[in-house]
Amino acid sequence: MEAINIPVGISNFHEIRRKGSYFVDKSGLIVQLLKTQSTKATLITRPRRFGKTLCMSMLSEFFDIQKNSRHLFAGLSVMENEELLRHWMNQYPTLFLTFRSVDGLNFSSAYAQLVSVIAELYKKHIYLAESERIHPLDQEQFYRIAAEKSDLKDIKNSLLKLTRLMELYYEKPVILLIDEYDVPLAKASEKGYYSEMLDAIKGIMQVMKDNDSLELAVITGCLRIAKESIFTGTNNFVSDTISDTQLNEYFGFTQDEVNRLLLETGLTSYAAEIKEWYNGYHFGDFDVYCPWDVMNYVQNLLLNPDSKPENFWENTSDNAIIRNFLKRTDFDVNDKYETLLAGGYIVEPIEENLTYDVLEGSEENLWSLLYLTGYLTRMRPEEIPDLQMFPDRYALKIPNKEVLGIFKKSVRTWLMKTTAQKDRRELFAALWETDARQLTELISDLLFDTISYHDYAESFYHAFLTGLFSNAGYRVESNYEYGLGRSDIVIKDRKNRRAVVLEAKRSYEEDQMESDCEEALAQIQKKQYAKKAECDGYQNVGRLGVAFFQKRCLVKAM
Repeated sequence: MEAINIPVGISNFHEIRRKGSYFVDKSGLIVQLLKTQSTKATLITRPRRFGKTLCMSMLSEFFDIQKNSRHLFAGLSVMENEELLRHWMNQYPTLFLTFRSVDGLNFSSAYAQLVSVIAELYKKHIYLAESERIHPLDQEQFYRIAAEKSDLKDIKNSLLKLTRLMELYYEKPVILLIDEYDVPLAKASEKGYYSEMLDAIKGIMQVMKDNDSLELAVITGCLRIAKESIFTGTNNFVSDTISDTQLNEYFGFTQDEVNRLLLETGLTSYAAEIKEWYNGYHFGDFDVYCPWDVMNYVQNLLLNPDSKPENFWENTSDNAIIRNFLKRTDFDVNDKYETLLAGGYIVEPIEENLTYDVLEGSEENLWSLLYLTGYLTRMRPEEIPDLQMFPDRYALKIPNKEVLGIFKKSVRTWLMKTTAQKDRRELFAALWETDARQLTELISDLLFDTISYHDYAESFYHAFLTGLFSNAGYRVESNYEYGLGRSDIVIKDRKNRRAVVLEAKRSYEEDQMESDCEEALAQIQKKQYAKKAECDGYQNVGRLGVAFFQKRCLVKAM
């Protein structure tokens, strides 16, 4: 089989096609966008890593009048439409920019990045300033923006000015492509300078308002920011989100596309595993895989057939969305999270017109955010017949194993932090006294307030106990070698030369909890878990058996 080059981390269409790397044909997007030429601007919102930037790079290569791109599109579906090629391919002046890099701890530093992005775009088209067609005053302003010496007014007018200069030069209207338009606003909201950045971006976006120099514009991002917030006055403006169907087959991989990839790479035996980990997204009428994950895992398998699925998507973001949701004590969402983590679904209203300054303003907004950014997906109406009674609500679930892992990791991190912040003096007092009755009551109360997941596996309870006693100034050893086996948890107070050994059991029936506690204590004794601590000089070593049944706890002391 001929070696296949998987282009992981490459979003440049020209580079992928020039190097002969594997490319899933999404050129049908061009045909679809041009079907409704009366639409002046199209906003496409999708979660991160679903191919937005690559598609925008493809559009740029197709339309740009400065290029001859026919060879790059050879063999792709768009080449079958000769009339479309004749009218559109490399026929229009094209501006392509991305706001992905616009970030900063404060508005000043982020604005400097924004100025730099605009300056680079101007320098790319420096020939305009050198043209005799351009008025000297426009030339002066052009050089000022290119040299990063412009003021805020210049930046707000920069794209509008550039499209008019390009139309004047080429005697043709311009195609404008803006990728990741909302990144500056997301960063600004996170770091506290949202209003200043909104003012700047809103000014730049006036390029789409009554601009006769514009043939069409395509904008991509993660969220559809409310039109009145940023796109005020933009006519002939449509948006395409994950709830729509028109463009959804072009962002993400369909089942047929994944089947073809696995067949051509000789990896069809991994199909079920890839589906379980990276499929499950329902966008409009299409079921799609996350392309970033699929390509990363396929590349790993080609290098090493024994590779296991990984959480590739998680590494492209800090997943602050979930953590921020968990921190909201004013939202009673524990039961809903547990339902999701157990593979179930929740029914919630979804608001797709959001602004970053109110994303966390309500529980409804946060569920909407988790849906729109790919952490949750929408179930089909036919899967939930009763949902027809709630036409304004969506049935939401976790799409696949990868995202389930992100949720579980976030819950564990949240659990560790929240328990560390609680006043645990009473808990530790009961621990050192091996007061089983008090520990039963205190741990049960804390357990009730946690978010558990899946099937209440023993590993969950082990992590819960570890988090409960960690970060309090004592040494917590988990699954270390003790005596003749591995004890669950040992807590040591070196200063007072005391320690407690805990052995935890998960009970399958509530009436088994007492016998499971006794079994745990017998195991501590038989395996001599406490002996090593005593040999290390700890004079007072307690022994506790702990049994869990769902959200109930029972502690017994030896």
